[in-house]
Amino acid sequence: MSTSTDLIKAGKKGLFFIISFLCFTEWMSPSSALLVGIIFALTLGSTFEEKSVSTAAGWLLKISVVGLGFGMNFFNAIEVGKYGLVITSISITTSLVLGYYLGKKLKVDNKTTTLISSGTAICGGSAIAAIAPIIDANGRQITVALGIIFILNSIALFIFPWIGELLQLSQTQFGYWSAIAIHDTSSVVGAATIYGNQALEIATSVKLQRALWILPLSLLASFIYQSGKGKVTIPYFIFLFIVATLLNTFVPFISSQSVWIVSLAKKCLILTLFLIGTSLSSDMIRNIGIRPMVKGVLLWIIIAIGSLFIIIHTSI
Repeated sequence: MSTSTDLIKAGKKGLFFIISFLCFTEWMSPSSALLVGIIFALTLGSTFEEKSVSTAAGWLLKISVVGLGFGMNFFNAIEVGKYGLVITSISITTSLVLGYYLGKKLKVDNKTTTLISSGTAICGGSAIAAIAPIIDANGRQITVALGIIFILNSIALFIFPWIGELLQLSQTQFGYWSAIAIHDTSSVVGAATIYGNQALEIATSVKLQRALWILPLSLLASFIYQSGKGKVTIPYFIFLFIVATLLNTFVPFISSQSVWIVSLAKKCLILTLFLIGTSLSSDMIRNIGIRPMVKGVLLWIIIAIGSLFIIIHTSI
């Protein structure tokens, strides 16, 4: 019996590594990697400890983002950030205020509401992980918020490029929209990668700017909940991204190598999305609950439509 179980585990691990290898080939796109990961998780279950996979995905995402910086011009990133700062400020404020209102109307507890709103406003799971210890959220509240953000992120990666094509959004418009309306950095970069290189540059720059709002949001949450618990998490890898853009802009040798660096970074992102997909579980889906899910979906739809309206009707 134990031999049979060991063979099954070995087979699952073998398949896991084969798919991971395929993520570095032309056969796997960002959306297909996420889908394969989800199917793997729901049919075969977990292969490694969830914490190990989550940690690996987190580091790979950081490496991917920094790698993409080697393909960007520093001055272009600054120019993109000027407009991005305005629309990001509007979307974050709207997400937090509207999220609070929807939570009250749907009778979702305050801490779950805060986690969902923070994840929607800034950067999905990273924001939830940063805010949860500050507001002393329990395991169920964190799981519910993460589950909702995970599902909406997965949906966004599949439908945003399709909507962009349907509405004939320019590369610039899609880059801003995906950076504002999609929660996690992985899905933002994944969707923009599918849409085009210019969209990817804009989406990555604006999304990382958006992620820096974790710091003021953490301080605000600590003040509101009168909590000294937890420490403020600063996404330091964003500064490495800036260094990468500077090197690509001012160091000729680095810029001459940028093509293969960016290509490798995109492949690492695909592997990241596969790992993220494998973290889904049936328990996560069952534990979400109707009211929190409705709250998360409504908030996301309103922010997505509102930001798209502003982007389309603004000269950018």
